[in-house]
Amino acid sequence: MIKSAMIWNEPNNKSHWDPEIDPEWVRFGEMACLATDAIKSANPEIKRVLGGISPIDAGFMDKMKAYGVLDRVDAVAVHGFPLDWNLWQIHDWPNKIDEIRAVTDLPIWVSEVGVSTFGAEEVQLWGLQRTAELLKGKVERIQWYSLYDLPSSWEATTRHREAEGSSYYRHFYMGLLREDGSPKPALEEFRKHTPDMGLVQWFHYEDHRLDNAVAWLKRLGVTYLRTGLSWADSFRPNALDWFDRQMEALEDFDVTVTFCFTPEHRGIAPHHTSAPQVPEEFAAFCAQMIERYAPATTNSSAANASPQRLVV
Repeated sequence: MIKSAMIWNEPNNKSHWDPEIDPEWVRFGEMACLATDAIKSANPEIKRVLGGISPIDAGFMDKMKAYGVLDRVDAVAVHGFPLDWNLWQIHDWPNKIDEIRAVTDLPIWVSEVGVSTFGAEEVQLWGLQRTAELLKGKVERIQWYSLYDLPSSWEATTRHREAEGSSYYRHFYMGLLREDGSPKPALEEFRKHTPDMGLVQWFHYEDHRLDNAVAWLKRLGVTYLRTGLSWADSFRPNALDWFDRQMEALEDFDVTVTFCFTPEHRGIAPHHTSAPQVPEEFAAFCAQMIERYAPATTNSSAANASPQRLVV
């Protein structure tokens, strides 16, 4: 079940955090501090992770250190897609990791790395092989993005959508499985690297792929998985029923749950990328999800020196 909690997804990426509202990430830093404190109060045994940054930016990490965020987390995470979106080559992975190591001694997770098959499926196969060569044994955790292609009838979670051109459409081809569930050439290569490598799979609200995904994860030998519980989705009808079903289905895995996405009516601007009007509300959501799906044992509760509960 849940062993770690990640605060936000790509917080320094303008597709996931509004730079016009928070250009220096001051609001994000405040929110991250509140959320990590709330998670610790709910269950101090849960690892707290700073959400994977994209681009990999030591300057952003310096800001998080200055804002006190790095004092509150057990690991920091980075995301890299050099064959699709980043302005550096895949061979630069060791240098990008070293840039972050120069800022912090915390363990580094590569919590999203992947290759789109937008141009050719063979590119993904080679990219997976080279990524494994460059990263295995160099960081604490590697998680491949993702198991499934995004259905073509859905929307990718970005700010500008089709206006991004081919960059947008690459989001739909990141899976080891095609939209129809058939395997791509890279699937068998990925199997060679489990359980050392884990997977990332976001499940949309009432996602029809959940049960098949669990079967594939077990078949591939995956032991650790990163997914999300959306603060925005928590306001949908019967949201807890869906969250319960999702987390029950994933109970056999070491799960990192990512908390992110602002409900339109709770943001400074009506968009999932917006800073919340009241950051304590996001922290309360994080605490409530940990209490529901990873409740503290009696011993861990007693070990928490200064328990707090943030209430909306």
